[in-house]
Amino acid sequence: MKELLILVIVSVFTLATYYLTETLPSKVNEIHAESHGFAYADLPALTKKGNAARGKALVMGAGACSGCHAITVAGNPAPMDPVTAASAYGVNPPDLSNVGAVYSPKFLAALIKNPAHALILEHKFNAKNGRSFPMPQFYGAGGDKDQEIADMVAYLQSIAVPKDKLTPDIAFQTACGRCHAVHYTKWTQIGQTPKFKKEQAKLEFRTKELNYQDSLIAYLGKLPPDLSMYIRSRGEEYINNFMEDPQNYIKGTAMPRVGVSKEGAEKVMDYLKKAGDPKAAERTSVGKDVMIFLVIFAIFAILWKKEVWKDLH
Repeated sequence: MKELLILVIVSVFTLATYYLTETLPSKVNEIHAESHGFAYADLPALTKKGNAARGKALVMGAGACSGCHAITVAGNPAPMDPVTAASAYGVNPPDLSNVGAVYSPKFLAALIKNPAHALILEHKFNAKNGRSFPMPQFYGAGGDKDQEIADMVAYLQSIAVPKDKLTPDIAFQTACGRCHAVHYTKWTQIGQTPKFKKEQAKLEFRTKELNYQDSLIAYLGKLPPDLSMYIRSRGEEYINNFMEDPQNYIKGTAMPRVGVSKEGAEKVMDYLKKAGDPKAAERTSVGKDVMIFLVIFAIFAILWKKEVWKDLH
């Protein structure tokens, strides 16, 4: 009986240590702010039913979206490489191929109509300080502007990957990957780090990365943090709510509202979880096997002990 009690005490302390090790870091420096489920109540709802065919004509024509953005799924390459684009705009404009699956439709509509307002960056880009947001507003193509915007959103949704096929990689790269690096997954602001055959190629890529980061610093005021360990150091709630509205945490920050849908946010979180702890699933599986082994071993050890010492007890 004494041996069983010792086993229970050791097991409790071991499990308590594991729990604190796994959960405590995510509570450090956590600031609480309420989430509103990525509903973006401050933005007007889409009241028009969009027509994807008309939207395509606007995106490729009067909307002038293809003049700055890649739409690779439609065979439209980026007009500039990421470094050149960042030097012109501060950050590389996103590929529009999957924005319809990652972002909230009402956010997309508001972004087309008034980018600085949708992104909550009017404190940085306004008439008073004479700074204009790099992405121009859509003033319409001569018809009903709200209908035209609805058509453009419909087109962007039509070309995007189906929501059930949206992967964490696509969501992160679309929503966050042009500003944030994740060195644990070898992701940089200019794309995935390739395998280099020569040192010269590695230095050339690194030079492009540094030049891009210089443009980001000039645009945002500082380099956005590497997100490799943010899921571990800040916690899921903090990142989720910060992504929904950065101003709730850092008033006046240059980081824009991301504008992702609830589903898009979940995929981004999945990416960060895997990046921050890529061995989590493997560790959990091995941990269960080890615990089962220890329990079985303890039972046999107790039975063996009783058999050996039965004549003395």
